[in-house]
Amino acid sequence: MTYDRRSLMQGLAGLSALAPFLSLERAMAAVAPPSVEEAMMRAAEAHGALMAVPGMRMHAGETVSMLLYPGFTAMDLVGPHYFFASMMGAKVELVTNQSTLDPVKSDLGLAIAPTARLNDAFETPTILFAPGGGAGTVAAMDDPATIDYLRDRGSRATYVTSVCTGSLLLGMAGLLKGRKATSHWAGRSVLPEFGATPVDARVVTDGNVITGAGVSAGLDFGLAMVEKLRGRPYAQALMLQAEYSPEPPFRGGTPATTDPAIAKAMAGMMGPVEARARAVARKVKT
Repeated sequence: MTYDRRSLMQGLAGLSALAPFLSLERAMAAVAPPSVEEAMMRAAEAHGALMAVPGMRMHAGETVSMLLYPGFTAMDLVGPHYFFASMMGAKVELVTNQSTLDPVKSDLGLAIAPTARLNDAFETPTILFAPGGGAGTVAAMDDPATIDYLRDRGSRATYVTSVCTGSLLLGMAGLLKGRKATSHWAGRSVLPEFGATPVDARVVTDGNVITGAGVSAGLDFGLAMVEKLRGRPYAQALMLQAEYSPEPPFRGGTPATTDPAIAKAMAGMMGPVEARARAVARKVKT
């Protein structure tokens, strides 16, 4: 068997070039991963480092009351709940408008267990929150106990908030008069019935009234609230924890950015809920 001297020398040179990387790989393999105890110690050190970040407010005593009613949209509630419940020291309650603490079904059947009834809820919450929905929201708008609760707690809450058509509930409780607010695009036109000025935006702040647009805007709303309560550094920490860096797979999500044929059809399909909500709002006026 014969060898090409040049090819042989090139091969040896290649192995020589890889030597530092092979040595590093062997050294890394020889280092044992940290034990649970060591990982806990490092986590404690990291917590201290996070607390030392300028502007970081790690602990506070916020109380958050989040309304539940049959037919609410789960994501309206779950997105903000994630951020509220992640705030160290905050107390978050899920308030049902039903007579028992049985799980409350969302519009798509996802049931969530409440922790308080209307009469048991925080008297003066830092945040009063109402999620939206479709027919379930219209039913809640027409429920005196629910509206009385929102009106009472809203008069004392530090922040009065909602996502999606939850703003229609705030409007029914008289909490949006003279305020700018948003809602799901299909319900935004109903807001003037309550003396509110509708705004086409993901999150709208007017004094202590903070409203989010439809469904997915609940994540934006939740982060905006954390920033207001704890500052930008804390909000960024939770944003990273949630890995919230949205990149929609395709364009759309608003009437203006959706194929007109689809947008027009969807608006027609959602028209009855809008009409029912408007009818309930006007019934109160008369």
